[in-house]
Amino acid sequence: MLVALELDVADLAATRFAVSPLAETQRAIPVLAKPGRASVNMPWLRWALAELDRRPLRMPLVWPLLVTERPYWPEFLCPAPADRSPTIEEELDRVRAAPAAAVRASLRRIFGPGSWPDYATDLLSRPHEVLAQIAAEFAEFHERLIAPHWSRMRSVLDADIAYRGAMLAAGGARSLFRGLHPDLSWSAGALTMRDAEAGLSDGGVELGPDGLVLVPSVFIWPQWSVGKATSTQTTLLYPARGAATVWESELGLADLGAVEALLGAPRARLLGALRSPATTSALALRFGITASAVSQHLAVLYRGGLVDRQRSGRAVLYQASELGLGLLDRTAGRS
Repeated sequence: MLVALELDVADLAATRFAVSPLAETQRAIPVLAKPGRASVNMPWLRWALAELDRRPLRMPLVWPLLVTERPYWPEFLCPAPADRSPTIEEELDRVRAAPAAAVRASLRRIFGPGSWPDYATDLLSRPHEVLAQIAAEFAEFHERLIAPHWSRMRSVLDADIAYRGAMLAAGGARSLFRGLHPDLSWSAGALTMRDAEAGLSDGGVELGPDGLVLVPSVFIWPQWSVGKATSTQTTLLYPARGAATVWESELGLADLGAVEALLGAPRARLLGALRSPATTSALALRFGITASAVSQHLAVLYRGGLVDRQRSGRAVLYQASELGLGLLDRTAGRS
């Protein structure tokens, strides 16, 4: 089914991008529950299942709210990011602060008439207390299963936003929305969405104030999702470019042998790591060397055409160029 979301000039002018650690945390949970849809994120899934096998994680409130056959989630769990790059703590504070009236209205829309599960009736009667428990469950999941990978994920998400910004500058809103997902297109003041979620056909989407917040996501791949109703801005999640590179391991020592002989071990390892975009500080932390040393090596790789760089906000992201990837892949093939 096609759903048209009207975006007037003011809405389009207010539309912005954001990175959301809470959205990634939430979207990772169904990946655990339905691993058959996780091809791009399969390396993370294997790692996460091993981690949970070693030390289980209980989510008695979050799991039944998100792992469900219902067509959409309670919107109070997914407030729009307040700025370009909130922390997980800032986003969880907004979950805890959801107005009781909004929580109850959302629950009634989702569960409707008839009998409700106990966790829903408890949330209806004690919204603030139960939301605090829900936020604690999200926080523990994020700390254990998302935070160890967040630096790499964040670099990919920032690189996606920089790329989309360039698309908007070069081709306007039509080019931007067409590039987010094959099911999305914008024309004549309306964003047309081919319904990827059955719930959208049930009354469509109620656009929140001030346009859309466009949020790239690793874990939503290959789908997209839009908030059905919200008291904040409407959030549209779409699959980030290069999501799979987050989980690509560095090439082994044997694979890097020829590249090390050519570039030296430090630069070869940096080039291998830059299959996924990263900042200087993230690379320094990853390899346990100073940021200034990383900068010197990156400058040489950049002058040699083996890495590209682009600015995203205040950060500069580096990524292996086509020439650099060709060098790595050719070496790996020969090994």
